[in-house]
Amino acid sequence: QVQLVASGGGLVQAGGSLTLSCAASGRTYLGIAMAWFRQAPGKEREFVAGLSRSGSVTYYADSVKGRFTISRDNAKNAVYLQMNSLKPEDTAVYCCATGRGPGASNVPGYYDTCGQGTQVTVSS
Repeated sequence: QVQLVASGGGLVQAGGSLTLSCAASGRTYLGIAMAWFRQAPGKEREFVAGLSRSGSVTYYADSVKGRFTISRDNAKNAVYLQMNSLKPEDTAVYCCATGRGPGASNVPGYYDTCGQGTQVTVSS
């Protein structure tokens, strides 16, 4: 079983940047895809980005494409989300989740329940 803890959130002005980290524990992390999700108040969980076990294949939601970058460091058991040109509509709790296999997907149901999230607030 993999345990996931996200960190790096905070308050930032529109146009600013943040880098989120997700620390994963558990040996199965190395063999599976990972993804970032977010959930704003009153809204459903939204897929943000996903990447394969090797990190060579990535998917992004249209709303973040060109602004966010997902990456992983398997040696550190970590997944990252670099967020640039942040907008107020990016405000949400961000969390990471494991995939059902090694390949990446943009289908939210391919990923399991999120771990502990981190709050990102973007002011206008």
